[in-house]
Amino acid sequence: MTEVHVGYEELEAFMVDVFDGLGVRNDESRICAEVLSFADRRGISSHGINRMKPFYYDRIKNGVQFPEAEIEIVREGPATAVIDGHFGMGHAIAKRSMQMAIDKAGEVGLGMVAVRNSTHYGAAGYYSMMAIENGMVGINGTNARPSVAPTFGTEGMLGTNPFTIGFPTDEDFPFLLDCATSIWQRGKIEYRAREGRPIPENLVVGEDGTSLTDPVAILEELVSCNAALLPLGGLGEETAGYKGYGYSTVVEVLSSALQSGPFL
Repeated sequence: MTEVHVGYEELEAFMVDVFDGLGVRNDESRICAEVLSFADRRGISSHGINRMKPFYYDRIKNGVQFPEAEIEIVREGPATAVIDGHFGMGHAIAKRSMQMAIDKAGEVGLGMVAVRNSTHYGAAGYYSMMAIENGMVGINGTNARPSVAPTFGTEGMLGTNPFTIGFPTDEDFPFLLDCATSIWQRGKIEYRAREGRPIPENLVVGEDGTSLTDPVAILEELVSCNAALLPLGGLGEETAGYKGYGYSTVVEVLSSALQSGPFL
């Protein structure tokens, strides 16, 4: 097999062209391409251009998300806001929301923006880095479609629900923790399926409680809800799977409550 190396600038230009062709506004196309490129540049292949076709192209074509949706400010106060993304491009929605939080923090010392009706926003670390670059602590997280089993369970009840935190430092590089509350995410399994490589054991569980390792079969079983990813710590109590399940639940509660709760 021959390897072909393509520069990031060329990849970003290609992604912009694809998003433009789907009807996305050019400024939002550039944001989407930038976020996907950010992931690949940091070695997070599960969230880079790898997801261009199955997550964004297909979802727009299938009417799951909309290329021209307007971002609406539902409620706003000096330090907080609620945004409705109307199922538009998640990367653009998240970037605007984080910028709003940064602007508010610059004015009053703290900024918090909750988003509802958004779509997949790529690597969460991108948005925490925005805060870091402004000399601020950046925290963001999101719930996702059910695919992770709770402790002692085999059915997907929670999302991979990342919770990402970043800090400026006095070194030449910041501190950034960007990870899901599951051991693996679907993107890694998609990547393994394309490579034809099996999944390590004890990462995905079938409905009968057995460990699944065939990535192609796993992707099919996840769609049919006959398989589930495991939370950080794995299955059961012995390796403390309840910890990952607990953190995932926290993100789920925050994502649900802050979108509608009276926190302004």
